[in-house]
Amino acid sequence: MKRKFLTVFTIASIAFGLTSCKDKAQEANTSEAEPAAVSESVSQKYVTDVAQSSIEWKGFKPTGTHNGTVSIDTGVFQTNDGQLQSGTFLIDMNTIKVLDGDEKMQASLESHLKGTVEDKKDHFFNVNQFPTGAFEITGVESMAAGKTNLSGNLSLKGMKHNISFPVTITNEGDKMTISSEAFTIDRTKWNINYGSKSVFDDLGDKFINDDIELKINIVAFKKA
Repeated sequence: MKRKFLTVFTIASIAFGLTSCKDKAQEANTSEAEPAAVSESVSQKYVTDVAQSSIEWKGFKPTGTHNGTVSIDTGVFQTNDGQLQSGTFLIDMNTIKVLDGDEKMQASLESHLKGTVEDKKDHFFNVNQFPTGAFEITGVESMAAGKTNLSGNLSLKGMKHNISFPVTITNEGDKMTISSEAFTIDRTKWNINYGSKSVFDDLGDKFINDDIELKINIVAFKKA
């Protein structure tokens, strides 16, 4: 009976693992930082509407997930003949927000992620030293089914790497939206090492996955 129970448990665990892998967002292609894209001489400028723009995030650990948002600070994009050419947006790391759990847990985790407690400032993002992240476009390539492969240098915690991921770009009058599919990055490449079993070998099951899932949503309006 015990052996039968273990067999069933093992099969269930494998099935859960396969389901988790299937549902996991694809990791963005990551490489060394590249030169920023330069617009053609004839271009139209769009400015980010920060009230309607944000980045959704999700973190994973053996006992579950946490999710939330972080706000876009400012952003400027250039288009040519309606096509996105170049641009940059800043990320306000002081606006990291946790959306799951009760208010007490949210406040505690937000403080932990921001690193605003002195003895925990290096645990995650250390926003006092690194209050701003940034993304600068390095390439825009058309894909099938109306998708666009967007490449750019992502700067977090003083580190910069180039990432590529699919987005949908729409234009409605003076409004442009840039919405990514959910994708993941390996946080340790940006020196965000807290709780990583690939960095520390004594964590047991007290680790936090290296993958962070992101989904970028930007609304920008044409500047006269």
